[in-house]
Formats: sequence, structure tokens, C-alpha cells
Amino acid sequence: MSITSDEVNFLVYRYLQESGFSHSAFTFGMESHISQSNINGTLVPPAALISILQKGLQYVEAEVSINEDGTVFDGRPIESLSLIDAVMPDAVQSRQQALREKLAQQQASGAMATTSVPALQNVPKNREASVNGEENGAYIINNHVEDMEMEGDVEIPASQATVLRGHESEVFICAWNPVTDLLASGSGDSTARIWNLSQNGVSGGSSTQLVLRHCIREGGQDVPSNKDVTSLDWNSDGTLLATGSYDGFARIWTKDGNLASTLGQHKGPIFALKWNNKGNCILSAGVDKTTIIWDAQTGEAKQQFPFHSAPALDVDWQNNTTFASCSTDMCIHVCRLGSDRPLKTFQGHSNEVNAIKWDPSGMLLASCSDDMTLKIWSMKQDTCVHDLQAHSKEIYTIKWSPPSSNIMLASASFDSTVRLWDVERGVCIHTLTRHQEPVYSVAFSPDGKHLASGSFDKCVHIWNTTSGALVHSYKGTGGIFEVCWNSTGDKVGASGSDGSVCVLDLRK
Repeated sequence: MSITSDEVNFLVYRYLQESGFSHSAFTFGMESHISQSNINGTLVPPAALISILQKGLQYVEAEVSINEDGTVFDGRPIESLSLIDAVMPDAVQSRQQALREKLAQQQASGAMATTSVPALQNVPKNREASVNGEENGAYIINNHVEDMEMEGDVEIPASQATVLRGHESEVFICAWNPVTDLLASGSGDSTARIWNLSQNGVSGGSSTQLVLRHCIREGGQDVPSNKDVTSLDWNSDGTLLATGSYDGFARIWTKDGNLASTLGQHKGPIFALKWNNKGNCILSAGVDKTTIIWDAQTGEAKQQFPFHSAPALDVDWQNNTTFASCSTDMCIHVCRLGSDRPLKTFQGHSNEVNAIKWDPSGMLLASCSDDMTLKIWSMKQDTCVHDLQAHSKEIYTIKWSPPSSNIMLASASFDSTVRLWDVERGVCIHTLTRHQEPVYSVAFSPDGKHLASGSFDKCVHIWNTTSGALVHSYKGTGGIFEVCWNSTGDKVGASGSDGSVCVLDLRK
């Protein structure tokens, strides 16, 4: 077996992505020219770096326990090697020598137990592959080996799942059109796609896709940017789709898949973008530490806000002219179009702030962070209203329930759980624990009665928000990066690490 430096770089790049270190992944990808390698990311399974390391260590451990003639050392379990041991040239010989001496001593003292040798392939794996836990400075694994037993009436049958194929790399994001059953998806293959899932378009899903190629001008012609599409958002009437890319450009497309305008002022990747409710402005956040409000009509930047001291990770509109932004600098700024200073700056997180969301009334702002806390802020005070501490690992994203329901907040964490919070009282109502790997996405149904969650364990779970009970479950073919509901609340879209987009039809 041989492995090229490109392949090693890709494994490290993928590991950083899967671990949630998207900015480190971007920097590493740029420096190692990942986009110029010809590796098909869809063929590389999740946690590949970990499993290759694990298998390599097991191979060396097996080597330690086998004599030169191929026979197995008698009567002893395989010694556990550290990674450093495994790459030291004399490790195997010195371990074998030490074992021989130990066996000789045991035989001499008559203490040799007559136990049979466990078959090598049955040696328990103490490092199963998932990026779930951190121990002794390395990601050690906490994969529940037994597959989750699903109740028969909970599992969504294959007949109610449409798998859409066409993307050539991971699909990081998906979003339903707010008016019709068009599902947009964005991928590492430098395309977004629009899938038509109205009544006529469900069968043979792949034939109904529009491919939105993200190109840049080089030598007078358009060439693929070879950069991930990182964010997308429909305007409120469903006529236009905005996308943000690692190539530094935001783009506006018609729902027919035509490019309407290209917005270029960020220097480097765009991490988030959102339409305002009125549909006249787009807001974007970039690695260049700035946020920009764009005029959707002209494609011109109306105002650039340079207040963060590190990459801006997320943005959310409070109303049509005021918004909040968060960053790896641990700060949250509330800014307004036309104002040259932040209206408010919230400080209190002790690590990067991954996501922010205004509640439906625009009164409260929720934030979540790698510091494992959720915080609730109000424009009326400088310190947080609530500091919600219950998750045991980084919190990747948050969502408020819709205004039609009792107001709740959902949080998705790398600790494999989803939590539902009563924000008024500042308490956790439900802890949803059926996922077995980091949870990347949560989404409330339009009526607020159900919550969908998607995890790297390949499962989409749908929960009753009142009781916390699991009501539907589906296991896909790749880790789930994003889940979303259509406007009528009868379909859930999910985007996967294997390039698939899945649509679950919940109509009985």
C-alpha cells in the first residue's frame, strides 16, 4: 500500500472539517493546494484519518505479538503501543525482546498461565473512529459500537425517502424555498443545486436538478472556482437565492438557476449570508474579519463593518437595517446600516462564537460557542440575561422555535446531544440523546411542534418538542451537515458528507 502526500493532506483537511475547525481547514486547504488535487471527496468515508491511524497502530501491535516465523506469542494479550512507540524504528524489536524476557521469567517462576491466545481479529478496539471526545490531547473515540436500535414505527421507510444524487463532494448546506417545494443545496464541488420536489418532480429526483456553477474569470473566460459553497439563503418571496463561497464572492441567482449578480468585496471566504425580510439587502460575514451589507438590486456594497479582530462566523438580521455578527474573537457586535460604530458589543464568551440568532420578536439574541455555553442577550443590558451551561462539548448551532409556538431554543452540540430550552426561565426542558456523534444541525417545523436534528452518525431524528419523544428516524448514507423543513412542514431535507441530498416525506 502506498499513500501520496496529497492524500495525507486531504485526510488532515477532512479531519479538520469534520471536527468543526472550518477556519483551520480552510487555511490548511489553501496552503496544501487541496483544490488542485484530483481526490474525489465523496469516496473518502467520514473519520478516515482516525481509522487509518487506528488500523496502522493495530497492525504494529499485531506485529509486536507475532514471531518472525509467523507464529503468535503464547499466552499473552497484545501490548498497547503509543503512537510515538509505533513510529520509532526499534519499537517492535524492543517490545518483542521485552516480551521474551517477561515470558522467560514467568516460565522460570512457574507462573505461566495456560490460557489460549485470543484471535488477533477479536482483540477489542479501544479506539473506534469518530471525532467525539478528547483525551490525552488526541481525539479518542467514543463510538457506540452497537447500532442504534430503532423502533419499527419510528423508522422512516425507504419509500418515503428520496435520495438526490449529483453533487461530487460533501453537501454542507440545504434550504427550502419559502413558497414552493424547491430545495437548494451547496457543496464542496463549487456548485449549488436547485431540486424540484413538487408533486411532479419527486420521481427520478436527479433529473430535476438545476446546477449553479460557481465560476471566476481567468484569462477572459469563466472557469470553476474549485471552492466550497458555504452558505445559501432564499429571499422571503422565494424568487432569488443568494450563495456565499470560499472563493470570496457572494452571488444572487434566480429560482430558474440563472446568475443575476456577483458581489465581490470580501477578501477570502464567506462564512455566512442572509437576506433581510424586505429583500432589498443581503448581509455577509467573512474570514477577512468584516461584515458587509449589499444592495440586492445593484450588487454594490452599501456598507462594510470592520469591527471584529478575527474572522466573522455568523450574522443575523434583527430588522431590515440592524443586525448582529459574531466571530472567533469571542465578541458579538450589533450594527446598523448608516452607523459607523456598533450600537452594542456583547462580551462574555471565552472561546469563538459559532452562531447567533435573534428570537422572532427581535428582543433577545442567542449565541453559542466553543466554550460549551449558550448565552441570551438583551439590548437593554450589557451582561447576558442567561448563561446556559449544560453541554459538555462545543455548541455548533442554535435555532429559535417559530413565533406561532411556545418560544423555545434548540441547541446542537459536539457532545452528541440536542437540548431544548425554556428561555424565559433559563432552564433545559429536554435533552435529546439518541445521536451517537456530533450534531451539526437542528430545525423546527413551521408549527413548532417538531424538531429535526442531523448528526455525523448519518441519522436524521425528528422529535416531539412538547414531550421530547423521538417520533421519526432515518439513517442516510453519509454524515448529516444540515436539516431543514419545507414551508408546509411535511418534508425534511438533509445534506450529507457523501454528496447526497435526502428528502423525507412525512405525509402518512
